[in-house]
Amino acid sequence: MRLHLLATIALIAPAFSQEIKTSEWNGFQRIDYKFAGHAALIVRPKTPAAGNPWIWRTEFFGHEPQGDLALLAAGWHVAYYQISDMYGSPASVALMEKFHAHATAEHKLAKRVTLEGFSRGGLYAVNFAAANPDKTAALYLDAPVLDIRSWPGGKGKGAGNAGCWKQALAAFGLTEETAKTFAGNPLDKTAILAKERIPIISVCGDADKVVPFDENTQPFAEKLRKEGGTIEVIAKPGVDHHPHSLKDPKPIVEFLLKNALKE
Repeated sequence: MRLHLLATIALIAPAFSQEIKTSEWNGFQRIDYKFAGHAALIVRPKTPAAGNPWIWRTEFFGHEPQGDLALLAAGWHVAYYQISDMYGSPASVALMEKFHAHATAEHKLAKRVTLEGFSRGGLYAVNFAAANPDKTAALYLDAPVLDIRSWPGGKGKGAGNAGCWKQALAAFGLTEETAKTFAGNPLDKTAILAKERIPIISVCGDADKVVPFDENTQPFAEKLRKEGGTIEVIAKPGVDHHPHSLKDPKPIVEFLLKNALKE
């Protein structure tokens, strides 16, 4: 099986690096390689589900992985493509589109992917989905950043992060002044998500001091619902930014198994 896999990978076009590593991750086969100059990985289920569904962790692979592990056990693939410090900018979405094309063509994964946005990963997940609704099965957002002015900008209740804010401004071609009226945040994409009826689940601490709930998930959910979309929000009482996910990921997994596999 491994020889067949490596032979298949060896035929894949130039975007792959010459070095492909296979290992084990929590009992599942993990494949690491370079794609278009960035680290990429695919974790394969023991028995793939019909249609090869997959979940794409947009940041912080391996952190609080209980949902990913449950989906692997259900036959889903898990993917990660490391394009950190790009904050869901148009350039990062363009790279994500290339990786999606590669993953669906070469790994035969489903055309529609579930995007999993932890913290700043929410920027990538929502912005990709809004630009590519036909490639998106669902969104699982976990304490997500949905407005760069909230984090890393720190223009509201949170402290922000000065270094990351400089990176985010550069990534979007903004200044302190133009950022005030910036309309490219996930908060500005709710109409598209609602129109396309993309299923969304969000898990957050309602006492998040890093990515404040009432500056990110709460206004996002309110706007989405007003525009006719639906979102299931699991707000953890008194919980800060950490820990992410749920100790028992059953509600997340059941939501995705029910909603993300619909065509």
